[in-house]
Amino acid sequence: MSNPTPTALPAEAAADADWWRRAAIYQVYIRSFADGDGDGTGDIAGLRSRLQYLAYLGVDAIWINPWYPSPLADGGYDVSDFRDIHPTFGTLDEAKQLIAEAHELGLRVILDIVPNHVSDQHAWFQQALAAGPGSPERERFIFRDGRGEDGSLPPNDWHAAFGGPTWTRTPDGQWYLHLFAPEQPDLNWDNPEVRAEFESILRFWFDLGVDGFRIDVAHGMVKDPALPDLGLTEFSVLTGEGQQDHPHWDRDGLHDIFRSWRAIADSYPDPRVFVAEAHVRPRRMPEYLRPDQLHTAFNFDFLKCPLDAGALRDVIDRSITSLAAVGAPATWVLSNHDETRHVTRYGRADTGVQALFRDRPIPTDLALGTRRARAAALLMLALPGGAYVYQGEELGLYEVEDIPEELLQDPIWERSGHTLRGRDGCRVPLPWTGDTPPFGFSTSGAAPWLPQPEDWKSYTAEANRADPASMLQLYRAALRLRRTEPGLRGEEFRWLESPQGTLLFERGNGVVCAVNLSDQPVSLPAGHSPLLASGLLDDEGLLPPDTTAWLHRG
Repeated sequence: MSNPTPTALPAEAAADADWWRRAAIYQVYIRSFADGDGDGTGDIAGLRSRLQYLAYLGVDAIWINPWYPSPLADGGYDVSDFRDIHPTFGTLDEAKQLIAEAHELGLRVILDIVPNHVSDQHAWFQQALAAGPGSPERERFIFRDGRGEDGSLPPNDWHAAFGGPTWTRTPDGQWYLHLFAPEQPDLNWDNPEVRAEFESILRFWFDLGVDGFRIDVAHGMVKDPALPDLGLTEFSVLTGEGQQDHPHWDRDGLHDIFRSWRAIADSYPDPRVFVAEAHVRPRRMPEYLRPDQLHTAFNFDFLKCPLDAGALRDVIDRSITSLAAVGAPATWVLSNHDETRHVTRYGRADTGVQALFRDRPIPTDLALGTRRARAAALLMLALPGGAYVYQGEELGLYEVEDIPEELLQDPIWERSGHTLRGRDGCRVPLPWTGDTPPFGFSTSGAAPWLPQPEDWKSYTAEANRADPASMLQLYRAALRLRRTEPGLRGEEFRWLESPQGTLLFERGNGVVCAVNLSDQPVSLPAGHSPLLASGLLDDEGLLPPDTTAWLHRG
């Protein structure tokens, strides 16, 4: 099925073929964005009803986490059909309407694609189970005989990302590989059928007008066919750091796949784009972003970096210079659906990302975290390249770390034997209006699929919109200047000298960004006037600690 005449963007937006080089993209975790049918779970109807809000915010595009049919064993990242919509979220016709309505507002639409694995309920995997060992159906996946005299030991010693072994045995005695949950069998990307199928899936959605894809686990699709032991006692880090020629992360065979995908994207009159979720060593990232492969990649080094001026400068330098070598722009991101919200992280003694999956909350100062989050937002949005805004960060939302155990839904909770709480705390449904839950999230007032804190009444979009000093208004002002201030539209970037604990850099036309991460107020450059600041300057016009200001010469 395809739509030969997808709804076009407004002429001015459609003519900007390089929009992705500087776009501000808003991440929609669809289960938690807005509930339009009143069942307590976010959906396409809810998203359509809030598109005007996103246009008001001033982003350029939306990225929607998986909305395909799925048993939801891993929040939709276990896909059973890539060409349809999960009934809880809506219908394919509604998806087409959403794309059209977003385009009318000048918003591009990026979907998630999950090429490393499928759901164990996917037709292909069910066919593989039924067909038995040695069948063509099993060649689409990674089935192996076990080790030991009776094959009762797994084929190798790999460990799964969500805990436990990375192999599950089938009733006929063979084992199948899953780098994540058992409900997510890995595909065999050495199989031509797998490659052809995903090329067809890309065309299906591109023909419907989708503007691009975020590629889940882009560094994990290709495996060493020998499946050698890793010799580790637990799951290896996502980058394969310290392991040369890692057997399942960041293998060279990936790049031929992405060349074929890029050719498909470039075949459309308004070229489609890709952003990679690739947890790779910094020196390897440019290889994914060569001109014939992917357009951009998430900058996890920046997301995970502590709020330390020296560390941030190193990450920013490395990101911009390494990617410039292949003509790619950097991207910047502070939070997403897999990490603790940065308002909470920045209120801690250690402001970097700690363990991905924690067993208990770490003490945090939310007032301090909010002040630092405002400063970090202006730092991020002043940098050249693209920026990602995770839903709710523009409202100042914090991590919800006291969800009752019986309501936790992340598979990490079960897979860890109820010792690690997982990622639910950053996925709590958004507060829109009112003083009590569900804060306008659901049209019917139904309880959301994860509970919202009572004190989110002061964080609603409605409350933020009414307060000129709110986080929302800070983001709106910054996003507006990114579009209208010529100095922020290009890719020029130059460091300026500044005191220890601070960052100072210049963009085009004399726009300067000053970030004070020290514990003392600092002077601003002479001859510059403020454009925007994350907090009030002090009585002497100095930049206080944990504050960022944008300045203009003259």
